[in-house]
Amino acid sequence: MDLRKIRKLIELIQETGIAEIEIHEGEESVRISRDSGKAVVHHAPAPQIHYAAAPEAPRAATAEPVASAPAPAENSHSVKAPMVGTVYLSPSPGAKRFVELGQDVQAGDTLCLIEAMKMFNQIEADKSGKITAILVDTGVPVEFNQPLFVIE
Repeated sequence: MDLRKIRKLIELIQETGIAEIEIHEGEESVRISRDSGKAVVHHAPAPQIHYAAAPEAPRAATAEPVASAPAPAENSHSVKAPMVGTVYLSPSPGAKRFVELGQDVQAGDTLCLIEAMKMFNQIEADKSGKITAILVDTGVPVEFNQPLFVIE
């Protein structure tokens, strides 16, 4: 595999915050995983090659809403990501969002989409109530069980 491709993959990891990626190209494979701000490249079948990534720049405020979210109220309920993927708050770019802050929702209403393995999965409200917090932004990668919305 070309060294330029490997460097591009490392840049992709740094930009998106993805924890790990593995690419197979013919008989060669590359696995890059993030550990404490470093990306390590394993190149097979050749000997292992290690690249230390530059320290990660501070992320935009929209990428960290979970850490800065206020403590949830007693009667609040978090809707969590059922899978790893990329969140989309509207059905298409430029379209109106599925839900807005302060909107009343019913159980079963679509809140967002999570793209995983080129498939778009609808994430539905599992409780009726009012959206009091939207903890993610469009295009942001999410982890399994990460809070997405707060419904009261």
